[in-house]
Amino acid sequence: MPDDLTPLANAYRSIAEMPAQHHAAPESAAQARARFFNTGNAFNVQLPPVPDMAFTAEPARALDPATHTGFIACDISAELGCEFPATSPLVLARYARIRANESLAADFVASGVIVYVIHGSGRTICGDENLAWGEGDLLVLPGGVTQTHSADGADAVLWIVTNEPQLAFENLRAPAPGAAPTDAVHYTGAEIRRQIDMLYDIGRNEEIAGSALIFSAARQEATRNILPTLTAAMNSLPAGVVQRPHRHNSVAVSLVINGKKCFSLIDGKRKDWSPFATTITPPVSVHSHHNDGDQQALFLIIQDGGIYYHARAMGFEFTDHSAI
Repeated sequence: MPDDLTPLANAYRSIAEMPAQHHAAPESAAQARARFFNTGNAFNVQLPPVPDMAFTAEPARALDPATHTGFIACDISAELGCEFPATSPLVLARYARIRANESLAADFVASGVIVYVIHGSGRTICGDENLAWGEGDLLVLPGGVTQTHSADGADAVLWIVTNEPQLAFENLRAPAPGAAPTDAVHYTGAEIRRQIDMLYDIGRNEEIAGSALIFSAARQEATRNILPTLTAAMNSLPAGVVQRPHRHNSVAVSLVINGKKCFSLIDGKRKDWSPFATTITPPVSVHSHHNDGDQQALFLIIQDGGIYYHARAMGFEFTDHSAI
């Protein structure tokens, strides 16, 4: 053993105890930046877990008539140990309240923007696109383009989801105008309803995970995603039905649209739904959804599933062997 390594060998019982090592005699600034780990200490990084939680104060503020025009973020960056706003490590959800005849501009550092209309009607200008929307509509807008949302003669409330944390993690900029992976896409509430009804008319077998309507677009049709890294689905659950326990490697950030007397079980813990709450289902958690009410439940689910599909690592599996 070289003499200069003897003190190190005496200082640690295992390579797992070693801190990051530096170049012993750097001859340049680039060499001085080098760091060395090993199989004992490189793979035990401890990060805060993604919590099983629901945001209820944020939608209450967004739906309060006294709230001024603006954004209300579902930000748990402190809990996640992120240096940027985040609802999950790669996803940020926020509410927007727009007072009657007022406008709200947004220029998010994101690949694309998903917008669901909770309440009201209005218009969004995004580049050359001028989109008139109403309650229950869903929009996908390209990143790198300023968007201006305007309410009509009554207040409007929107739910907006982006992949801002994903870009912030790698210190990336928004795509240049025209370079985003999506064009503006508009799914009307009426067409969403028609598509869901069609799923129930045709039916499915027990090995299909629920009756969710998956949103995609012309440029993402091959991936079946809404953006390259994000998936979006309107999940529905008939009255009295339980969606089978399952798990997957992606995080699910969901908006409860209609869920009276509904709840989820997340790793055995009950989470009751509340109107227009944003909920987080942690990755790899075993979860099921339960509708004890007398109406069909609806919840919009955004997942970072596109990343896992691309990496061939979605890891979806049922955790029981019973039918719905």
